[in-house]
Amino acid sequence: MEYKSLGRTGLQVSRLCLGTMNFGPQTSEPDSFAIMDQAFEQGINFFDTANRYGMMFADGNTSQLHHGLTEEIIGRWLVQNKKRDQIVLATKVFGKMNDGINDRGLSAYHIRKACEDSLRRLQSDHIDLYQMHHIERTTPWDEIWQAMEQLVREGKVIYVGSSNFAGWDIATAQCTAQERHFIGLVSEQSKYSLETRMIELEVIPACRHYGVGLIPYSPLAGGLLGGVLRKVSEGRRASSHMEKQIEAHRPQLEAYESICQELGEEPSHIALAWLLRNPVVTAPIIGPRTVDQLSGSLRALEITLSDETMQRLDQIWTGPGGEAPNAYAW
Repeated sequence: MEYKSLGRTGLQVSRLCLGTMNFGPQTSEPDSFAIMDQAFEQGINFFDTANRYGMMFADGNTSQLHHGLTEEIIGRWLVQNKKRDQIVLATKVFGKMNDGINDRGLSAYHIRKACEDSLRRLQSDHIDLYQMHHIERTTPWDEIWQAMEQLVREGKVIYVGSSNFAGWDIATAQCTAQERHFIGLVSEQSKYSLETRMIELEVIPACRHYGVGLIPYSPLAGGLLGGVLRKVSEGRRASSHMEKQIEAHRPQLEAYESICQELGEEPSHIALAWLLRNPVVTAPIIGPRTVDQLSGSLRALEITLSDETMQRLDQIWTGPGGEAPNAYAW
């Protein structure tokens, strides 16, 4: 396993981050335990979750599903395996957790309560990376940072990160934190893949400028970059949403999967290897539903894409054309 500093911090995390959103709704607790066991054995020390996880994308009977379930599963695994001090544990705050008017957002009131609730579910006395799951521009940054600073002073939070922030949100957050003599954001979790490259305009430049590590989620574009054409040709059914995505991107997918076949690598592994080539990227988030899917993802760490291959991939998945303003101005 390879490791890299989380942004400008001295904290070392694995180059792949274990995403846990499937734990509970899609993956049973025993299977979730097996995935975490395997991840830890393979050197993955970076686990990502959120207080909202537990009901998302649930199918069938949802009577046993609830917000916070995923954190509860992770908490039981941490207690059973006694590995808390060897895991960099990340969770998130923002989304609506209950029906109370203040049971959401980034008010100091909600941040404090949400942190306490996550600690209880995770059966931990601290959160290594506490991430704001989304931007909320109605709460002043002085209030947000005061709440986060208090949690850091109490030892309940070690580092603070963001998710789904715009480039100017990162800049505003960091400038305000600097005025308060606080470290501010150390990471940003954004949707990023070969197919979804909008953050190259301003988020990635902001992360690089402020020393904020980038943690891409949905690195396979919801499965689109996972060899979907081959899977369909083998008779596997695709959802109606995926079928629409395939038709919208068929020429690109044909060219992409052809390159992957030429390289003798799985498309999902090439997609991850492409992200790992970006020096701003700390660790793409992989969200395996099975142990086999987890084991396969590790192959990406062994792939080194040539400059020629990177150029060919850029020709297929063109992105926004570079960084702002050069992407659209002289």
